Amino acid sequence: METKRTNKHILVKGLKKMGLSLICMFLGPTLIYIAFSNQEKSLYFPLLILSLLICGLAVYLAFIGLRTIMYSMFKQSSS
Repeated sequence: METKRTNKHILVKGLKKMGLSLICMFLGPTLIYIAFSNQEKSLYFPLLILSLLICGLAVYLAFIGLRTIMYSMFKQSSS
């Protein structure tokens, strides 16, 4: 009987996605703060839209990264 082991290549992919998510989690709110502090500027709406998209990307990458990490640890063998 074979023991279950973590697939390290898939785990690294998941950790990379989580790292990108972490960067987006800080970048998005920072850009939102910058956009709201400069409401009279012409780049207010494009910067606000970009920052909201980055916040959404952070949530998406976090879910995908967690799913990938869980898959690398608990993958069922097809035997």
